[in-house]
Amino acid sequence: MQQRPDRRGAARNLALATAAFALTFWAWNLIGPLSAGYGRRLGLSPTQVSALVAIPVLVGSLGRIPAGVLTDRYGGRLMFAAICFVSIVPVLFVGWSTSFTTLLVWGLLLGVAGTSFAVGIPFVNAWYRPERRGFATGVFGAGMGGTALSAFLTPRLTEWIGRGWTHLLMAVALAAMGVVMLAFSRDSPAWHPAGGPALPALREAVRLKETWKCAALYAVAFGGFVAFSTYLPTLLENAYHFAQTDAGLRTAGFSVAAVLARPAGGMLSDRIGPVKVLGVAFAGVVVLALVLALRPPAEFPAGLSFVLMALFLGLGAGGVFALVAKVVEQSKVGTVTGLVGAAGGLGGYFPPIVMGAVFAATGTYTIGYLLLAITALVALAYTWVAFHTREPAHRL
Repeated sequence: MQQRPDRRGAARNLALATAAFALTFWAWNLIGPLSAGYGRRLGLSPTQVSALVAIPVLVGSLGRIPAGVLTDRYGGRLMFAAICFVSIVPVLFVGWSTSFTTLLVWGLLLGVAGTSFAVGIPFVNAWYRPERRGFATGVFGAGMGGTALSAFLTPRLTEWIGRGWTHLLMAVALAAMGVVMLAFSRDSPAWHPAGGPALPALREAVRLKETWKCAALYAVAFGGFVAFSTYLPTLLENAYHFAQTDAGLRTAGFSVAAVLARPAGGMLSDRIGPVKVLGVAFAGVVVLALVLALRPPAEFPAGLSFVLMALFLGLGAGGVFALVAKVVEQSKVGTVTGLVGAAGGLGGYFPPIVMGAVFAATGTYTIGYLLLAITALVALAYTWVAFHTREPAHRL
């Protein structure tokens, strides 16, 4: 009888991975909470501000593909530390940038911090048995609360100690987290490095139908969260005329709601199945997008609608990776996570640009909300068509 791997230390490593994920996501979202201020200071158009917010998302999304492949090969412990250390450079230079061009360049490289998601999913998956992976990925996914920390604290720290010192403080925190991951985390005994060249492994993951099915759903669920968490400060300032710190506080509330909902989505998926969770999540997004398209007044019902939107998007994000853990074999989870995570990040890249263009053209965000409702409705229908029966991973 084969001996089951010793998984003692699972809770500690899940906690460390979640903390590292939260910190790197804070770093990834350093520009968003200050975007309106950059726009005023540099005389930027709404479209330029949207591009500034979206550019770290682009690299953070595409970078998840190699990050996932490298995690299968070198393990989450080393990859988490590497991302923390590499992210220090763009964090510092974004804080020192004084023009739109330099902010774009260093904001692009800031996207490296956003690749940590593709490291953490296979790292925590390997520590837990299949029937507990919805819980594990849901708890880890709560690390996306780093965006809430950024939305709440970044504007305030900037007011208290200045932008340069705020970014220096983040760089020190990243260095400390990298050392902590090297010193105190370890890869699961159940994890084994992927052998052979990386390209065939990537090709194998690309050929799985489930990779693309999950990628499509994650582009809507997590992409919606990323889009709102990065662009919501600008939206609230434009549409409801909140001050920068007030908009940041409300964006933090949005992010916290999504953070709380994500582990709930994973745990519910373990109990009732991820397909049902995703159905509820996408249906909720459809309804709330239509409510917001009516331009309700601030706080209530608009504020409540944003919070509920966050809850449904968080449930959906948790449900997708519970689904990945069920339909993809463990040896491919890192690579598949990279591809699915990239789709989620790219799903968050385009909406801020679209919303900025819509606002510049019409003075409202109504068309953007209607497009979100249509997208979520399509995702709801696709969830039922693609996953209404349980089936193993098949190659294309």
